[in-house]
Amino acid sequence: MDFNFSEDQQQLRDAVRRWVSKGYTFERRREIVAAGGFSRAAYTELAELGLTALAVPEAHDGLGQGPVDVMVAMEELGRGIVLEPLAQAVVASAVLSQYAPADVQAQWLPKIASGEALVVLAQQERKARYRLDVCSATAKASGNGHVVTAHKSLVPVGDQADAFLVPAQLGGQIALFLVERNASGVALRGYGTQDGGRAAELQCTDAPATLLTQHGLTALTLASDVANAALCAEAVGVMEQTLAITVDYMNQRKQFGVVIASFQALRHRVADMKMQLELARSMSYYASLKITAPAAERHLAIARARVQLGQAMRFVGQQAVQLHGGIGVTDEYIVSHYFKRLTQLEMTFGDSLHHLGEVSAGMQETAGVFA
Repeated sequence: MDFNFSEDQQQLRDAVRRWVSKGYTFERRREIVAAGGFSRAAYTELAELGLTALAVPEAHDGLGQGPVDVMVAMEELGRGIVLEPLAQAVVASAVLSQYAPADVQAQWLPKIASGEALVVLAQQERKARYRLDVCSATAKASGNGHVVTAHKSLVPVGDQADAFLVPAQLGGQIALFLVERNASGVALRGYGTQDGGRAAELQCTDAPATLLTQHGLTALTLASDVANAALCAEAVGVMEQTLAITVDYMNQRKQFGVVIASFQALRHRVADMKMQLELARSMSYYASLKITAPAAERHLAIARARVQLGQAMRFVGQQAVQLHGGIGVTDEYIVSHYFKRLTQLEMTFGDSLHHLGEVSAGMQETAGVFA
């Protein structure tokens, strides 16, 4: 099997890496955090690179690229711990292109591709934990359309988004709706997240909504799987840069007149970090390659990947801080921000224990070494 990236994918990687290096410096990121955790200007720059159009079909002014191209872009954005949620554009593109009526696709997909519209997933409810099938939001018919009443939490950049993908109960089952930010009955309360990003509480009270599909749980599962694959790729980029920063520090920091990189015990810890990174990378590839598989196979593969990625994120982040010592937890030093991002990623769209449960639930009677 050929695991090499194509020439176009290499060019994509180089373009995103250059933008992160020159256009999204640590200083700019700090300014964005101070301003609230999201920059529409930076998101527009991602659109100008073509990243918001990656997963949008060509028929709707997108690039029509596959999961591997998304993975390549997300890895590089992870290197710069970019706050702007490109993964949400990928999720919205996947859900709308597969489940939305033709007129809704024509209305929203070109705007997502151009970066004009930011559509985000608003599925999290307080009592749901990470379960997608727990949904208290309700919807009902109203005139020629529907209205939704819901309270959703931790909506990515919710008070800056243009529309939301909102699951709600309709006729005894979960359906998926699109709710515009400016619709009547929509209230938002934005706040910063611990990694410097931004989220919001979304309150809908009989808010006008467009029905995307009555098979909401199926669409929601796809959205979660796509988001998790993107998250895995981003985490690989974050860990890779975390390791690079740690090694650079160890080659400069001296104790007893020599650099600490010469201490064998510390070199072993760095080797363990590298091993966890490579395990995570292989499982990230696995997750992205399984996005086009049948739903049950895809969902189980994503859960497997997230278990490994969760373990790796926790280990690499904690070891990086330990190897830096006290400076590793200061706000002024960059590695603390990578640690925060890894911590938050590990708990986004299901923590490691949740995904371990998903893997366990998906095991067959023939699983095991004696099968």
